[in-house]
Amino acid sequence: MSGSETPPAVMDFLQMSGKTYLVLGVANKKSVAYAIARIIEQSGGTVIYAVRSQARRESTAKLLRDRDVRVCDVEHQDQIDALANQLAEEGVELAGMVHSIAFADYPDGIRPFHETTRQQFLQAVDISAYSLINLANALKGRFVTDASVVTIGISTTRMASESYGFMAPIKAALESSLAFLTKSFSRFSRVRFNAVAAGLLKTSASAGIPGYVDSYLYAEQVIPRKEAVKTEEVAQTAAFLLSPRSSGITAQSLVVDAGMSINYFDASVVGAVTDSQLG
Repeated sequence: MSGSETPPAVMDFLQMSGKTYLVLGVANKKSVAYAIARIIEQSGGTVIYAVRSQARRESTAKLLRDRDVRVCDVEHQDQIDALANQLAEEGVELAGMVHSIAFADYPDGIRPFHETTRQQFLQAVDISAYSLINLANALKGRFVTDASVVTIGISTTRMASESYGFMAPIKAALESSLAFLTKSFSRFSRVRFNAVAAGLLKTSASAGIPGYVDSYLYAEQVIPRKEAVKTEEVAQTAAFLLSPRSSGITAQSLVVDAGMSINYFDASVVGAVTDSQLG
């Protein structure tokens, strides 16, 4: 190539151009779902947004100006069915879906796990985990044969972090469902189901969890680079999983934690703890 030729800088690496994706879970510009949707659009794809309520649709009206925004509260079967019917009537074919939905009710703040009520647990399972199964089933006729479904998990479901309340077992159920969805869908398609298992993020939703900010600051000290995971880093991984570039990956959770899980015994952190105890 001579110096006068234009390099192929605009290659569609993610191969999303001309394809349509459903993105659920945008709340504001800090949302992981929004960051993923931006990458899809920048790659030439079309995004259909689904938000949980008319109020959320109105609050994101400026952010999602000129976008196709639907309302779908996943707690209500009729709304899921209505969304599926709308897309069917319009002949929409989905190359992928982003499930970035989670909810837990902490009316009295974070309490010991054994005090979790039945209502709290079942509601969290319904919204945060079962909704993926329910949406996949309702939309199975809308997915193209090799579509990709990506959900957002957490970097570990085995650490009993008090600042995350009872959500880790809920996310474990979400993660486990990936294998079963992949297997059951394989009877009639090649749809893939994966998760991005994200480390602690600075989002509006996480900021409302009691004790989360302190855990976030601690994570920055444990992470080798001394800088927390960015929402954009999670979104980039999700976009890769949505794309044909990851066609050999399914029923997996890709951990994006900037190495936090390898560095819990960092000498500086251990020293700070032991010094405080000795002092």
